[in-house]
Amino acid sequence: MPSEPFFLPEFGQTDPGLGLLRMAALLAETDDDPGEETLDLMAEQVESGCLAGLDPADVWPELLLSLGGPAPGKAFRVLRICGALQIVLPEVDALFGVPQLSDGQNEVDLGAHLLRSLDEAGRRDAPLPVRFALLVMNVGKGDSPREHLPHHYKHIDRGGPRISGIAERFGVPADCVPLALTALSECERVHRASEVRAGPVAQMLERLGAFDAPESFALLMEVCSCDFTAHSGRSGEAYPKAVLLETARNACLPIEPATPEARAEAIAQALRSQRWSSEG
Repeated sequence: MPSEPFFLPEFGQTDPGLGLLRMAALLAETDDDPGEETLDLMAEQVESGCLAGLDPADVWPELLLSLGGPAPGKAFRVLRICGALQIVLPEVDALFGVPQLSDGQNEVDLGAHLLRSLDEAGRRDAPLPVRFALLVMNVGKGDSPREHLPHHYKHIDRGGPRISGIAERFGVPADCVPLALTALSECERVHRASEVRAGPVAQMLERLGAFDAPESFALLMEVCSCDFTAHSGRSGEAYPKAVLLETARNACLPIEPATPEARAEAIAQALRSQRWSSEG
């Protein structure tokens, strides 16, 4: 027989499955790691089928508690360990055990990296669109052909429909989706931005709305920064590409008329002078 939902009376959720999801969020709010006994009991609940048949509209508020909490990576780690993540967010669960090349480092596990990036967002008190983007922006990589790993060819083509599908399934707030889709296509490009390529930097700034949608641009920089600092040894570091792009953006603001050529020239001068002064 299925075991009793041991935590439900205390945590105020009458449905066993929804109570389990809430438990993960509450456990992440404590400084201690959940004990093996608690995780085993949660796994028993999952195995008993407590999550079967739940309406995604009811699941989302419970996931939101985890995603919006102080340590979202810890909450989703609990969901992963007890087997709940595989049921409610299989697209995200599929990222665990999948390798990806890391800039200047060894390969990283995409799932473990995702959890670290979410915890970075929690430490920064990042808004929900940033957290949702970090949660889903790599879902196109979960089934990359094994012969191509650690590369993920065409993951953007796979990821876009999956992000939209997740958002539709749970009724995710509409303002979260555009940032997630932009992060899917642009985050890795931002990581590769180079001070010696002023023309592409100017094009990137225009494409990302740095001039006409600065708030959206700032949110994307926060996503990329959390992704960058989630790598080992980088927590708390300034994100150099955000500094580069902000310097380039500021160089373009006074330009009239703001043609692509004029912006590229201003960026070239700003980044070159900055580099020379730091070397001097």
